[in-house]
Parts: sequence; C-alpha cells; structure tokens
Amino acid sequence: MGQKVSDAKNISLKALVDKKRNRVIFVEADNDFIDVLFSFLTLPMGKIVRLARDHSTQLEIGCMNKLYQSIEKLDVQVFRSNACRDMLLLPRCAAYSYCKNLKLKIIDDAEPTFRCSGVYCLWWSYFAAVRCPSCSSAITSQVDLPVDEFLGGAFVKEGARVIITDDLQVIPPLSAASISLFTKLGATNSNTTEELTFNIGVEQVLNLLVSSFVSKTPFTETLLKPNPVPKLGYVNLSQGKCIESQMSGASINEEKESISVKLIVSKSKNVVCYAEVREDFVNLIFSFLTLPLGFILKQMLDSPWKGCIDQLCKGVLDFDEQFFRTNYHKELLCNPKLVPGFSYENNLLGIEEAVSYMYGNKWVPDRSLIPSNESWKALKFLDPKSHGNKDYNGRGFLKEPTIFIVTDNLDVRRVSPIFQLSVLNDLKVHFTDVEDRTVHVGKNEALRLLVASVVSDSVLTNAFLRKPKEPSIEQEQ
Repeated sequence: MGQKVSDAKNISLKALVDKKRNRVIFVEADNDFIDVLFSFLTLPMGKIVRLARDHSTQLEIGCMNKLYQSIEKLDVQVFRSNACRDMLLLPRCAAYSYCKNLKLKIIDDAEPTFRCSGVYCLWWSYFAAVRCPSCSSAITSQVDLPVDEFLGGAFVKEGARVIITDDLQVIPPLSAASISLFTKLGATNSNTTEELTFNIGVEQVLNLLVSSFVSKTPFTETLLKPNPVPKLGYVNLSQGKCIESQMSGASINEEKESISVKLIVSKSKNVVCYAEVREDFVNLIFSFLTLPLGFILKQMLDSPWKGCIDQLCKGVLDFDEQFFRTNYHKELLCNPKLVPGFSYENNLLGIEEAVSYMYGNKWVPDRSLIPSNESWKALKFLDPKSHGNKDYNGRGFLKEPTIFIVTDNLDVRRVSPIFQLSVLNDLKVHFTDVEDRTVHVGKNEALRLLVASVVSDSVLTNAFLRKPKEPSIEQEQ
C-alpha cells in the first residue's frame, strides 16, 4: 500500500559543520522549513509507520509496525465496517488543512470530504457510501470545504527564523541559549567549522523524520552520511515515571470504565507470553495508530530512547506564542487532536476530537477565527463506527463480542489454540510453566501501554509486570 510523495520543491538550508568529526552542529531555518519540521507532530502514527515501512531502510517503531500488520492480516469481518479498517490503516490528520500548505509534503494523500445530498441534511463524512442518519441515503457527494483565506500558510509566522541543532533542539537565534550553545558545541572555532548550503527535498525530509526516531544526530545522518539509518535499539524503560509526570490518570478504583485483561505469564521468566482479551482492549491498542505523534511524545518526554524527535515537542511547548501565526496554531502542535469520528466510547487515552465550524460559506477549524459579528454552526461529521440509525457514537473499530490473542510484541490474532501453542513453543516456555494473571487497564495503564509500544518490543511485560524504575530491556549496542 504505497502513498504519494510530493517532489515539486526544495528548501535551501544553511548548516554549520564540524569538519573534523563530519557532524552538523546546527542549521539555520526559516518559516518554510520550521513548518515542515513541526508538521511531524501532527502526523498520525499509522501514517508514520507506512512511511517508515516504505523507506529504503525499513524502520521498526517499537511494536507499531506489528500492530499495523495485524490489522492488515485480520479478516475484514471482525471490523464494524470497511471504513473502520481504513481508519486504522489510513488514519487522517486533523491538521490537514494546514499541512497541505507546506512547501515540502512527505505525505500527499488526498483526504476528501463528503456531504449528504439531502436538501435538509447537514451531515458530513470523511468516508463515502456511509448511510446518513437523517435520511438514510448513502453519503456520496464529494465536496471541497470552502476554506477561510485566513488558513493560508501553516504554523509559524512568515519571516520566522530559528537555529536547529543536530538533535532537533529548536532555539531562537541571537538568544542567550544560542550563544551558550555555540560555545558548548565548538561553533566559535572557525578553524574546525565550515558553512555548507544544502537543497532539501522531500526525500531528505523523509530521511530526517525516519532518522529522528533512531538517532541523536538526524541532520548528520541525512545531510552528510549516505549510509542507512541506524537500527532502532530497545532501551531501559521507566514508563511509570515518564507517564505519571506528564499526564496523570485516574486509578483503577476511581474509573467507571476499565478493561479486563487475562495475561498468560511464564513463571520462571516473569514475562508475558500472550494475553487473552476482548475487543475493548484491541480497540485501545489499535487506536494507537490514529494518534498524532505530538500527543504520543508528550507522554514520553522523560523516556530514555535512541531517538530525539521528542525535542520537537519540547521546542513547540517552550516557544513564545508570538512565534506562531496565532495562539490556535501553537495549540494545534502542543495539543493535537483526532479527526472527528476517530475516537470511540470509553476511550481511556483522554485525547479529544477536533471540531470544525462554518460561518457564511467558509470553513474554519476553531471558533476563535470567526469574526464576532458572524453567526456560525458546528459541522456534524458522521462516525463511521456508528451502529444503527439511533446511535451515532461508535463503540470501537471491532464487532463485539470477539476474543483475541495479543502477544507481548502486539501481534493480534483471533483466538486460536494452535497459535497459542505456537507462541509458547517460540518462547521455549512449557505449558506447566505458565500461570494466569488478571489485570485491569485504566487511563494510567493505557498510557503506559502507549509509551511501551513505541520504545519496546515487550509491551505487555513492560506495561504490566515491570515496576516503573526497574530496568527491563538491555539497550542494543
């Protein structure tokens, strides 16, 4: 399943290079390149997995690739509809209206919008041929939303300039921080440094994105080294610390809704072999692919791992609002949202859906952009997961009730004794060495699962069996 990549334009980028070490010290970037870099935070994880999989050197992002492959392999009959499967394999970006204005677009997927053709119907949809809940007609009329001219451009103001270090720290030029940085990195010694100019195209931007997941020097890897990007090494996790410090959730006892999971654990190895779960747990882990990268990175700002793309998240959070086109544009990056209809009932992760508005014949994604003297209305987008004309809120992507087997590395299958025995054989675990343990998943556990799925290949073990400060996986050398 390939995807279109735009290749029409280039961006000129100046870099200060350490000649002796053949390393990029920092680059100077204007608003065009800053917008491209910050747009990474708006990309759903499923889109990034597709990009990484199609890259010349395939990249495994924790267990996200395995999740994606599981959805591809599952019978479409287990999903509520074909649209539900597409929502996971082809997740949409809530900031698409801005990203389509980027000078360089690593993803150029068309994201059409449809509207019911009924005279009095006000329902919109991101998917064709779903039924209108008002008139029961198939929603097939593709329309281009009339966008307000204020939406031209992307995220930062025209003329904005920054310094970006090799590990993606974003720093205003001529600040105390940048001067201190010059000294620290040896940038003041003209005998060992040189200025180089690079023409950056779509391929280089894609390389930069992929490298930022596995390297602390993605600019060097992209601009100076034609070698393949490093492999993603698994690191010692401290999920409890990083998640609880970033977003605290209700404990199991405080939550009205939690998910029950039966773990099959090797007693001697103290690892999860697999879990027997219902569709509610699989809905949760499949939904990881719909999440924008910025939301995920906010949960793991203190997690140790090989990459440095989390520095972008820190840069956006730390930058003054005057740097952005409006406060709303900064909010798009600091708190990215889901496309309408992509959440579901009892979602434990706490991420909101975006809301769109119309005033006159113009579309805007935020009420603050509507003139005070204009009347407006919120657009109603149909949830493809809805089940019946009287229930417009989807209960999840999967039909219920369904039982699944989920391995430690998030391989998801329909329940199968043959597969269960195969997993135990692969792990060299005798059936007399296993025991059942029941755990319950609330918000904290859901976030711990999310972080582990990005940085670990033993997600269930790290999320449920490891203590927050206990080293769990040896770093790959």
